[in-house]
Amino acid sequence: MYALNRTGALATALAAVVILAGQAQAKPAVYPAKGQSAQQQQDDGQCYSWAKSNTGIDPAAVAAAPAGPTGPATGGGERAKGAVGGAVIGGIANGSSGAATGAAVGVVAGGVKARHNQKSQQASAQAQKQGALDTFDRAYAACMEGRGYTVK
Repeated sequence: MYALNRTGALATALAAVVILAGQAQAKPAVYPAKGQSAQQQQDDGQCYSWAKSNTGIDPAAVAAAPAGPTGPATGGGERAKGAVGGAVIGGIANGSSGAATGAAVGVVAGGVKARHNQKSQQASAQAQKQGALDTFDRAYAACMEGRGYTVK
């Protein structure tokens, strides 16, 4: 069952990365509302550069940035803390056999907490990326609308 949960978590993380990559590459739709000629439509590149320099956000770099921690949830000490806490509580309740049982239960509980923390970190990293892309898109849209285009 543990292998199934681990595989499911990995698949979820991979799906989030794929979704983010797709979102990061999508630009707002632009329509030349005032009949701009093909030569005037170079405004796209100029507004992209302007938005990039004014926001300090490069959508390509944001898309390429790692999505957050992946793999087994380790390193936060949650399992060790859970084992110690479980051993203490189990030892108080049932002596040495209770301590061993409590430590085992604590390791499992700590693992659950570690996975929860990892998911929270991934969600936070995804939200930060999306926030940066939204900021860039607003600046790009403002530039294009200022030049007479309709942006959606």
